[in-house]
Amino acid sequence: MALFDLPLDQLRTYHPEHPAPDDFDEFWLKTLAEAREHDLAARFEPVEVPLAGVRVLDVTYAGFGGHPVKGWLILPADAEGPLPAVVEYIGYGGGRGLPHMHLLWATAGFAHFVMDTRGQGSGGWAQGDTPDPVGSSPAYPGFMTRGVEDPHTYYYRRVFTDAVRAVEAARSHPLVDAARVAVAGGSQGGGISIAVSGLVPDLAAVLPDVPFLCDFPRAASLTDNPPYSEIALYLKSRRLGGDAVFRTLSYFDGVHFAARAQAPALFSVALRDMTCPPSTVFGAFNAYAGEDKSIEVYEFNEHEGGGPYQQAAQLRWLPRYLTAP
Repeated sequence: MALFDLPLDQLRTYHPEHPAPDDFDEFWLKTLAEAREHDLAARFEPVEVPLAGVRVLDVTYAGFGGHPVKGWLILPADAEGPLPAVVEYIGYGGGRGLPHMHLLWATAGFAHFVMDTRGQGSGGWAQGDTPDPVGSSPAYPGFMTRGVEDPHTYYYRRVFTDAVRAVEAARSHPLVDAARVAVAGGSQGGGISIAVSGLVPDLAAVLPDVPFLCDFPRAASLTDNPPYSEIALYLKSRRLGGDAVFRTLSYFDGVHFAARAQAPALFSVALRDMTCPPSTVFGAFNAYAGEDKSIEVYEFNEHEGGGPYQQAAQLRWLPRYLTAP
């Protein structure tokens, strides 16, 4: 895959031109207020696992609409006092999987909360355990166009709300220091982490890795790769329905959440990534309002991005923001 997007010097100054809806903040304030009318009801049940270095708790909490959302809380085996925590969101199509798939942060001394993504986890790589009980009008297969004709019915309204509530659930556990919580994720998980960074004002840090769900108008016109291609294929049958679709997507665009975020952030981008084109990632990064931000650039990589090298960068970067006062 050759370089296909803007040159790096132009990527560093690229700013999407589509504005946020006038009622963007009101929409999300009301959405989260409605979710908080339901008791969080977070439950943490011990799970026996043949792992010597960690303890695992099976989590259930109330997300959007009070719907039960699953997760894992993975703790260092000898944890006694409140720990800094990383809340992680999963890539597109995957679920929370099995606990031993998520050992990095706990073995580094953090509490690690892994949120299951409602309705996902049947894409062949990581099992999910959280249904999405909300129906949808006709949609292209996948998740990108479920309920996309109206922001109130759009699938990611539920997911982003679940993600905010995941932070609240993690903070409710006595072994988590509520003042030292970071959010992280790759691809879809990176896009979710950007959304949460714009919705939760007191995060300690944000780690969006090759993030998805950013700069929808450019992404849908620049790449034929899924999942963004789901939008184009949906509109192919609609023909004249693009305005309503892109209006809905504007309420869920990582660019607009980034413009409201303040926590320190470490992004990553891959310049040959046809799944999450680099200009869409830089669109969110350049809009990110927090002054303490940086981005790792992987010039010759596709959507795998930095992989273990990015994890190493995160392990070096994050402790400075989650050290106890």
